[in-house]
Amino acid sequence: MAVRRPAGPWLLLALLVALVSGLAGGVAGGLAVRLTTDDDGDEAPEASIPVERQVVLSEESAITDVVREAQDAVVTVISRVEPTPGASGFAVEETTVGSGVVVDERGFIVTNEHVVRGSVDLEVVLAGGERRAAVIVDDDSPFTDLAVLRVGGDELTALPFGDSDALVPGQRIIAIGNAPFDLGKTVTVGVVSAVHQTWPRNGVIMEDLVQTDAAINHGGSGGAVLNASGELVGLSTTVVRSTETGQAVEGVAFAISSNTIAPIARTMIESGSFPRAYVGIVHQDVTPELAALHGLDVQYGAFVVEVAADTPAKEAGMQEGDIITQMGDVQLGPDMPFLNALARLTADETVPFVVDREGQEITLEVNLGRR
Repeated sequence: MAVRRPAGPWLLLALLVALVSGLAGGVAGGLAVRLTTDDDGDEAPEASIPVERQVVLSEESAITDVVREAQDAVVTVISRVEPTPGASGFAVEETTVGSGVVVDERGFIVTNEHVVRGSVDLEVVLAGGERRAAVIVDDDSPFTDLAVLRVGGDELTALPFGDSDALVPGQRIIAIGNAPFDLGKTVTVGVVSAVHQTWPRNGVIMEDLVQTDAAINHGGSGGAVLNASGELVGLSTTVVRSTETGQAVEGVAFAISSNTIAPIARTMIESGSFPRAYVGIVHQDVTPELAALHGLDVQYGAFVVEVAADTPAKEAGMQEGDIITQMGDVQLGPDMPFLNALARLTADETVPFVVDREGQEITLEVNLGRR
């Protein structure tokens, strides 16, 4: 029969060593402890947070601080357009829901033009849930996807503009907008993938875009893109879902840069509109494919489809069938369609337009109007 013997000193020593090792491992995995000597010569423990953890906590605190301060300035924009007959013959009411950002405490809000396009009834839902009627001050379509709205009432929380030219790839940014399916606000964090990007849409190449991998949901168009200081550095405008060949794309979203938004919005707020040069034509951009199909003499330009009466183009002698190839010093090309070239001109100035008319190059002096 086996007889139990009391634990000997070696066994107790082994247990003590294991206990001390476990405590040491716990301390190393949590707080780093170093011993300091006080005035009496006694050693006293002083706890400190490891550098890695300090960095993480600092970054997370910065993000939460930005969201807390900025979220009241991000609103929901609800736009109702004129009912149109559906397939059944009955009128169908269409509603567009997007986001907007308060940039002036007097009630001025920036959003995407495509969110409010064709609106006959416009409403803004503030962060606290209050609904206010809104009006469109002006929009900058088709040059940029930007519109300025105004709501009445008490002073609102507004976001300051930041310097989008100061952004660098890899820099952390925060996107705040509306989530789909009535889920309320959405906050996503990403990095700046690139700056000064371009993307073609609706006959114009959008310029000076901020590219980010921050997720932008349906309803987030017109939402805020912020830097770590809580400044508005962009306005969400486009999410790339696929390539031209149909390949799926993930993590590519574009925002209108703050340095594009700020001068346009400020002018609209102060004067009610933003002046753009006006010619008075309906055009189609010429490409090499279109030129080959129709036997045109030029590869790039703006084919004049229609010249409206009493317009700068009509007064200058422009005709249907003319192909505009140059406007002032700006040559039209694959990266410079007609609308981008027009955006570089100033209203009320006289500019020479070089056109191809049945194979002959002529110059027309166009006294640009004001849109």
